[in-house]
Amino acid sequence: MKMAQILDGKAMSADIKAEIKAEIERGNLQVGLAVVLVGDDPASRIYVDWKKKDCAECGIKSFEHILPADVEQSELFALINRLNADTAVNGILIQQPLPRQIDVTAANERINPLKDVDAFHAENTGRIMTGDYRLTACTPAGVMEMLKRAGIEVAGKDCVVVGRSNIVGKPMAMMLLHEHGTVTICHSRTQNLAEICRRADILVAAIGKKDFITADFVKKGAVVIDVGMNRGEGKKVYGDVDYDNVEPLAGWITPVPGGVGPMTRAMLMKNTLTAKKLQLS
Repeated sequence: MKMAQILDGKAMSADIKAEIKAEIERGNLQVGLAVVLVGDDPASRIYVDWKKKDCAECGIKSFEHILPADVEQSELFALINRLNADTAVNGILIQQPLPRQIDVTAANERINPLKDVDAFHAENTGRIMTGDYRLTACTPAGVMEMLKRAGIEVAGKDCVVVGRSNIVGKPMAMMLLHEHGTVTICHSRTQNLAEICRRADILVAAIGKKDFITADFVKKGAVVIDVGMNRGEGKKVYGDVDYDNVEPLAGWITPVPGGVGPMTRAMLMKNTLTAKKLQLS
């Protein structure tokens, strides 16, 4: 039985981080990323530690700011204002999820768009819509970089994105469209979902449900991108794709873990360097 080719996000992200480090050293740049963590969510703590490790590998200085879970919104906004004004900070990331008393949209809008390395500010999301983007949503950008580095052509392909979140689904669809893919966005109310997915040359699963995409959803030879990170028992992580049954059908597939996740973090580092260059220009 033919096995799918694996899109190895760990290997690709290592290459990207090495390229970022080389560019920083070549330009003798001082690049800084501030990460704001509100509360003590264990998963968020792990993600922040990963980002600090990535910064160290790239030669980017990391600034960590921890606020209590019951912090008032005004105090968080005051911190963002200080970080906006700090020339040593080129990128600002507010680790999500945030506690209920914080208006997430308002917090994202408070960040200077040129320091918005998650690309959640309305200016940056608008630029993604028009194709005139400078800072890109990290997960979709990571997927696009994977396709590019694997030599997978998007132009003219049928692309199906399962999921319509502002963080992944919508920007993913726009970025595929800008590369001349023919894009369908599916979601929880889509009828005949499996039938639509089976048309896809490139299928992106970003629905947040373990093993939701089964072999019935996949056309033989399709590129299958699994954005899902669903926690099982203990520390085990599952994707949105039923990997064992889909992998024999697919032409290319991303593993979970080790696929899109490392690429998301690498693109955060790339956005931070891009932000630095934007602030110098």
